[in-house]
Amino acid sequence: MARYSSIPITRYTEAQKQGYVTVKYPDIFPELSDIYVYTTRGDRYDTLALAYYSDPSLWWIIARANANSTTPDSLIPDVGTQIRIPGVSRISSILGEYETLNR
Repeated sequence: MARYSSIPITRYTEAQKQGYVTVKYPDIFPELSDIYVYTTRGDRYDTLALAYYSDPSLWWIIARANANSTTPDSLIPDVGTQIRIPGVSRISSILGEYETLNR
């Protein structure tokens, strides 16, 4: 799948298997540039990322910013909950921290 294309693959020679290296995500703390929205039916983190960042692959930024939600392992936030969307001006620094963590 394309979403895994940037994740390195490691080979376990003793078991003759391969697997993906665990991805590390940065903590995303609140800042004044963040936007707060109430979710509606049909909202997903990827569609919100498309709407706010013009890139659905950045869904994980919104998910990490709301990691303490009731559905942390889901791509779909609970309807009617307030979620935080990090401001567009923060994206490059968040992506830089992501790259640093995953070298």
